[in-house]
Amino acid sequence: MGLLDDRIAIITGAASPRGLGKATARLFAEHGASVVIMDLDEDQARQAAEALPGDTHLGLAGNVCRTEDCTRVAQAVLERFGQIDILVNNAGITQPLKVMEIAPENYEAVTDVNLRGTLYMSQAVIPAMRARQRGSIVNMSSVSAQRGGGIFGGPHYSAAKAGVLGLTKATARELAPDNIRANAICPGFIATDITAGKLTDEMRAQVLAGIPMGRAGTAEDVAGCALFLASDLSAYCTGSEIDVNGGSLIH
Repeated sequence: MGLLDDRIAIITGAASPRGLGKATARLFAEHGASVVIMDLDEDQARQAAEALPGDTHLGLAGNVCRTEDCTRVAQAVLERFGQIDILVNNAGITQPLKVMEIAPENYEAVTDVNLRGTLYMSQAVIPAMRARQRGSIVNMSSVSAQRGGGIFGGPHYSAAKAGVLGLTKATARELAPDNIRANAICPGFIATDITAGKLTDEMRAQVLAGIPMGRAGTAEDVAGCALFLASDLSAYCTGSEIDVNGGSLIH
């Protein structure tokens, strides 16, 4: 028995080889879900889906910043599986800029993918979830939103991820009567493709010194939390933000 048997899950931005999305997709598949990986590149999305355990998974191309892409992907999933139970809004980008370096195109790129994409993809799946009076939306925020950056992303990244927290809570409040839950995960410093090779040894040592558990997180650490929020184990959790940061921010 898996925690997600007979569930259909869409995970955005999950084709990156060492990313949070791919680790989440793998864990969901191991727990019985049929996983739909949505990413910009169709071949990469398909290959990522084919690499998962089981043979009911799907890889689809789509840009979360385009409402028509989000709607098309949701429709394709419904045609194939007849239901959508879980959405993980994982697609995101970051830029290590200082406040005075953020140009309009930087701001738009980072807020579009992280925040607008989270809204558009949620809008695309909510009707199907409402029709069945059940669903779980898991949004990826960041410790950067809570502590005001300080690790890698710039202020516009902190702003976008803080926006995700507000969006998550408002969505949770509005959709609770339909038995649709919305929760956010706030990862701390995680070793992924986004941070790989971009920190000097000195910067890395400084970051680790601020983590009581003394290590960087792994994609699997975040995936475990996503599994909890996607499953019935968290049936009474909605509007929450869960920290996965090794103690680097303790409220």
